[in-house]
Amino acid sequence: MISKQMDVNTTAIGVVGAGSWGTALANLLASQGFHVEHWVYEEDVRQQMATERVNERFLPGVRLSDNLHPSGDLVAVVSDKDLVLVVTPSHVTRQTMQRCGEAIGAQTVVVSASKGIENQTHLTMSGVLSEVIPGLSRQRLAVLTGPSFAKEVARQVPTVVTVASGSPETAAYVQQVFATPYFRVYTIEDMIGAELGASVKNVIAIAAGVIDGLGLGLNTRAALITRGLVEIRRLGLAMGAQPRTFTGLAGVGDLILTCTGDLSRNHTVGKQIGQGRKLNDLLAEMHMVAEGVKTARSVYNLSRKLGVEMPISHAIYHVLYDELDPKAALYQLMTRDLKQELDET
Repeated sequence: MISKQMDVNTTAIGVVGAGSWGTALANLLASQGFHVEHWVYEEDVRQQMATERVNERFLPGVRLSDNLHPSGDLVAVVSDKDLVLVVTPSHVTRQTMQRCGEAIGAQTVVVSASKGIENQTHLTMSGVLSEVIPGLSRQRLAVLTGPSFAKEVARQVPTVVTVASGSPETAAYVQQVFATPYFRVYTIEDMIGAELGASVKNVIAIAAGVIDGLGLGLNTRAALITRGLVEIRRLGLAMGAQPRTFTGLAGVGDLILTCTGDLSRNHTVGKQIGQGRKLNDLLAEMHMVAEGVKTARSVYNLSRKLGVEMPISHAIYHVLYDELDPKAALYQLMTRDLKQELDET
């Protein structure tokens, strides 16, 4: 049961992860008056946030609230908090939260804003958190997702997201904590659907970038987004998600943004691959994570295990990891056996 009062003077929040999205969300909360302790992995970033009140590496040009307190002490950041927000890259979420999971209180609400599927286990981030935080009930766990670029949220551009939780009470609590006049929050109960939408759309966004990199048209992009949504829905249904989730913010909303927005790191990676760049060269140049690169491997293996047809996602896996030529991948997709458009379910 959630019994906390929604009082900015008493609600204590810990944020784990200070990339662009983690910093934007931490600053959003701090700007509302919440006391926010923020774990920052990089020492130089932490010092700059503390002394200059900016995070120029990951969120340049944004002044940080005085209520935001950067820290290098992970255990202290998550201890004695009403809410802990996890915004780490998906591939380090397990090892990061294993270091501090026992310090998270029995009544603390844990919110995941990380987007990805773990390569080894094929778990979404809520599944990882459930494994590494002792005694964490699904009733105290929530997922924050939706069409939201960090830079625009930091600039207070009107943004609409959703909070998913198996507990309507927890979802409503998180909704109240995050909602502002420029950051509108809806609630749903389908955590697995919300997480799959948030994760697989990054793979489709790489494909959209490849299309743009090849210099193809809007017809192609529209078809890709539409058929990409079909693939996300197929995987979701196989894993017990609710079909309606994929028509909402966590599904089509996030997919459209990530496939079309210039701020999308996944789209950028795909575009440069379409222009002939090599994946390893691109990753070596990036200091922020393009989640779709690692998620492509998870989706490929998970869909094969479940017997889910995901031709676009599989094509991107082969482009990324088997050096399949993007033009050859497109030709293979366009010349597959002809069939009906709509799935039966």
